[in-house]
Amino acid sequence: MSDVPLAERDLTALVPEWLDWNQAAERLGVTPGKVRTMIRDHELAAAVPVPGGGPKVPADFIQDGVVVKGLPGLLTLLHDHRFDDRECIAWLFTDDDLPGRPIDALRENRGSEVKRRAQVLEY
Repeated sequence: MSDVPLAERDLTALVPEWLDWNQAAERLGVTPGKVRTMIRDHELAAAVPVPGGGPKVPADFIQDGVVVKGLPGLLTLLHDHRFDDRECIAWLFTDDDLPGRPIDALRENRGSEVKRRAQVLEY
């Protein structure tokens, strides 16, 4: 496991592709305002990957025109553990506990193991 706290991890190194809210809206077939609502409601997470830039959504959160199955529930669980969006994104894209990154497991419909790992997190 990495000794760097989640909040301090370099998201640009962890997340290969970012979408601004307009791009995310286009991929989801919704308005940018709906993307903002989805972020507020923890259906999606956003962070500012580069200081001075705007908030962005990891492209891997969207698959085949919809939010990756299991992501909203997992984000809610992580927020219940007092993670902010930046920490949620860092956790999802870090290969610390699972064989592979949690986001990859979600995208491959292996969300049960990811959820179990998240349920025992301490922060």
